[in-house]
Amino acid sequence: MQTTDYISKDIKPLLASDKISKAKGLFNQLTFTHLPVIEKGLFLGSIAENDLQAIVENDKMLSESSYLFQSFFAFDNTNWFELLKLFALNDANIIPVITKKHKYLGYYELTDVLHIFNSTPFLNQSGAMLVVSKGVSEYSFSEISQIIESNNAKLLGAFISNSDDENVEITIKISDHDLNNTIQTFRRYNYTILTGFHVDEYLNTLKERSDYLQKYLDI
Repeated sequence: MQTTDYISKDIKPLLASDKISKAKGLFNQLTFTHLPVIEKGLFLGSIAENDLQAIVENDKMLSESSYLFQSFFAFDNTNWFELLKLFALNDANIIPVITKKHKYLGYYELTDVLHIFNSTPFLNQSGAMLVVSKGVSEYSFSEISQIIESNNAKLLGAFISNSDDENVEITIKISDHDLNNTIQTFRRYNYTILTGFHVDEYLNTLKERSDYLQKYLDI
């Protein structure tokens, strides 16, 4: 699925010569956090609604407040995963799209990009979710894939969801199968299981045996 299919031009960008009052009026009609500003077809930056509302002089041109322009954007070939990162880093629900020469092409909306994400097998295909952890220098995605496939399952997706200087946490989506065998295999390869969205029968069995032993010792 091409992200370029989701470039929108429904809302025209603001011009640097537009007045503050026009921009405020447009924000009142929309739910956007930002609006792109252009001059002669070139992208200058985006202005945030919160910054705009702090300006009292409504007759001023936007160009007189260019110090408020934010320079985040996406190129027309940016993939959807990078787009999600841009939305998150800039706390925005709209990302301007430009060419390498800064020509303004349109914008992406957060809801449209989330629709792309929701259509991937990682989210819409049934399966099990695992979060595993291992040392930074010890893990590998090829090893993770090998563990999963050796248990007759398919890897539907994986990404690093957290990391520090010593360990990484990897969120994994696996096709439906006997998840407990996979969990035990991960443990044999020294992965720590942080979360399993299916019941981990291995730990339950250990707990039952421990409870039984405790009862025996109490006799």
